[in-house]
Amino acid sequence: MGAAPLTADSIGRALRALRDTSGLTGDAVARRASMSAGKLSKIETGRVLPTVQDVDLLLTAIGVSQEVKEEFLTTARAEATEATAWRLLRRMGPWKHQKSLRAIEATTAELRLFQGQLIPGLLQTPEYVSAVFSPPPALPEETRAKTVAARLERQAVLYEPSRSFRFLICEHVLRWRISEPAVMALQMDQLVSVSRLPNVSLGVVPNGRRMPDFPMTCFSMHDDRLVIVETFHSEVTTRDPKDVQVYADTFERFATVAVYREAMTALVEGVRDEFLRQQERS
Repeated sequence: MGAAPLTADSIGRALRALRDTSGLTGDAVARRASMSAGKLSKIETGRVLPTVQDVDLLLTAIGVSQEVKEEFLTTARAEATEATAWRLLRRMGPWKHQKSLRAIEATTAELRLFQGQLIPGLLQTPEYVSAVFSPPPALPEETRAKTVAARLERQAVLYEPSRSFRFLICEHVLRWRISEPAVMALQMDQLVSVSRLPNVSLGVVPNGRRMPDFPMTCFSMHDDRLVIVETFHSEVTTRDPKDVQVYADTFERFATVAVYREAMTALVEGVRDEFLRQQERS
């Protein structure tokens, strides 16, 4: 497609041409990409510059070959790393963001997720999810309900045996109380329960061990093609192979000091029992 700088108009026209060739309607492609038809229309007409994530989801929805997808993505990303401020995600509707993540997870064979902040969304109980979306600035009740429901819908992917999941959670995350002790205790039971799924590996990085690095951010790796990093102000997406390798190496360093299976269960259940004692005293 040449090396000329891409504009919103040229990306949109190229995506429209691919969709026309496929014979799919805009509504069908938008639905497959977990995107509104209005947003797709704005992208195709050059009124909105899509993110790399948008382009990937649209190309997958259209059903282009892997070769065409790689060529297009290589050309499309003038910069391999992009950041989307949380305030913008909030403005567009946080439940829509959850649906975009669900679409990405649906195309991921192996998910590796490191968490030093919260229990991973795919492992959260409904009560924990509700608490996550409760801090100020408060979401309107309808928006919060839709966002909680959209996050819980993502968890269905855990029960697809063709996919594998590796979760690493720092011990302090288990103790980070974002709700009442009873809610936290239920969340600990949920972790143990999900860890028994045959396609799930759950490791906890215990506080008492010598750490290989600092848990500066949490991140998820989608195969070896995409890393999503969460910071206080934005969500950063990178596909640059060198950056992806940095996160792969970081994940494996923490994986070597984590505890698994019986040791992990004993640690998590010990934290649960602490919360239960707190509940009894309250």
